[in-house]
Amino acid sequence: MRFLHTADWHVGKTLKGHSRLDEQENVLREIVRVAREQEVDAVLVAGDLYDSAAPSAPAQKLVVRTLMALAGAGAKVVAIAGNHDHAATFDAYRPFAGAAGITLVGSVRNAEQGGVVEFAARTGEPVTVAILPFLHQRYAVRAAELVANTPAEHTGAYDQQLRDILAHLTGGFRTDAVNLVMAHLTVLNGTFGGGERTAQSIFEYAVPATVFPPDAHYVALGHLHRRQIMAAPSPVHYCGAPLAVDFGEQEYEPVVCLVEATPTTPARVTDIPITTARRLRTLRGTVEELGALAGTVRDDLLRVWVRESARAGLREEVTGLLPNALEVRIDPEFATPVSGSRPASGPGVERTPLELFGEYCATRNTDDPRLDVLFARLHDRVIGGA
Repeated sequence: MRFLHTADWHVGKTLKGHSRLDEQENVLREIVRVAREQEVDAVLVAGDLYDSAAPSAPAQKLVVRTLMALAGAGAKVVAIAGNHDHAATFDAYRPFAGAAGITLVGSVRNAEQGGVVEFAARTGEPVTVAILPFLHQRYAVRAAELVANTPAEHTGAYDQQLRDILAHLTGGFRTDAVNLVMAHLTVLNGTFGGGERTAQSIFEYAVPATVFPPDAHYVALGHLHRRQIMAAPSPVHYCGAPLAVDFGEQEYEPVVCLVEATPTTPARVTDIPITTARRLRTLRGTVEELGALAGTVRDDLLRVWVRESARAGLREEVTGLLPNALEVRIDPEFATPVSGSRPASGPGVERTPLELFGEYCATRNTDDPRLDVLFARLHDRVIGGA
């Protein structure tokens, strides 16, 4: 059987206030096109379809349209909630999605109530998918008790609770079937992309790769945004996000994973590049140097580190040269050091508004006499009109 593994769409995600919905639509259209061209039996979407638990109507429309297009291509579509998604909403939409041939799983379920999905590939092989959506620590004990029927202790380790749940969900794996696991979580020693929600990725939420059973033909993971393969008794793969979510991910090449497997052979994985996303770049240089680079950026989205001291109007100069600059910073190496000539502060020291403004500018590594002049004019106007 052949299936696509994708995750971490983060539809609705903005970057420095810039909407990327059109870009996200192009990427998802490309994934649908790949599914059609490869004639896959299934598409596994391993969580974080949305960037927010309360996505906008346009974001929801895009995700629903994409899932229906994938199902329309003849694929069995299975999607789980990630830590950015609203699990209860996924579960509420299960009946509607199911009527369209789409399986949505928001919360952890036992095998009999939707925690395991079974279907037949086009070539006739039976397929079993054990499903583990993102599990918050505060619900881990309850989920372990309900799903695995284990006496989970409140002090029990998160990874042990996940082991209990996975043991229950994979207990029905068969030797004549392609056995798959799909989950949204952090595996120890995984490489972060930069756009993950850190509080739900490290420390108590990280589990060893040994939580997955050795008889799984493939483990399809979401949550970490970089494409990577984890050392484990079975093939454990993060497909990564199909577009760079943040500038920390600007160097990696987004893909979807095409997986081929039979009940008796190991999974064969092919990375298919996703090329429609706009490139994220960080540029560094003086204003003059940045101007020389302007012709090389095409439609790239930019983060700019200016290698000059701050001054009034600097941002406008840079964005005039580079309209796609979403963020303009002073390179720390070129920040004006805080001057020791600023007025003293502390109890009993009275300072004028201009002196207070000067102290604030010093904390921001900004030293531009024109700002003092502008502030003085504004202060005089305010006082004069009082």
